[in-house]
Amino acid sequence: MFYAPVLFDTLGFGGDASLYSAVITGAVNVLSTLVSIYSVDKVGRRILLLEAGVQMFLSQVAIAIILGIKVKDHENDLSTGFAIFVVILICTFVSSFAWSWGPLGWLIPSETFPLETRSAGQSVTVCTNLLFTFVIAQAFLSMLCHFKFGIFLFFSGWVFIMSFFVVFLLPETKNIPIEEMTERVWKQHWLWKRFIDDDYVVDAKIASADEPRKNGHVNGYDPASQL
Repeated sequence: MFYAPVLFDTLGFGGDASLYSAVITGAVNVLSTLVSIYSVDKVGRRILLLEAGVQMFLSQVAIAIILGIKVKDHENDLSTGFAIFVVILICTFVSSFAWSWGPLGWLIPSETFPLETRSAGQSVTVCTNLLFTFVIAQAFLSMLCHFKFGIFLFFSGWVFIMSFFVVFLLPETKNIPIEEMTERVWKQHWLWKRFIDDDYVVDAKIASADEPRKNGHVNGYDPASQL
């Protein structure tokens, strides 16, 4: 998305065609994000991520094959048919990213951390997300020059790893309140349950359930006494 005009220009598109193609992919990105908004709570997070992982992987591999065969070091002109096909494949990738990994990369961390560590966990995930966005933005052009069509194979490999992570390590969090996330999600997962302190969870639930009302305030919280 950062370097779409540069990428299309490298493939042999003219200046105007490069900008038009970038506008098309940007529009696809916006419209596909709406798909995520309306479907994430219906089909679930894992389904969107896994479907998009397959779509992103196949589209990147297909782009790499076409560029590897048709685009040479000293000849970067694609035929009109192949050029249009490459734009379609890139839009296919962008659309799948926009309704899955793009927005869900922010949503899932916000609802998986327990309330006690949510602020710290969110800080770490936001920092990590922006850090790698910065790294990709700085490195992409150099990688494109050195890897050429192989850059799409490089990122398709990471898409495969991401999808593998979802299959085995990411639990479904659809329609689960944050307060029940630990009990209903993490304690039920085959791996992450090993890192849950059962005594802490039980004590927290007992304390929450047994705390009496005090002066009409739940959990003994009295604003006047805090002053």
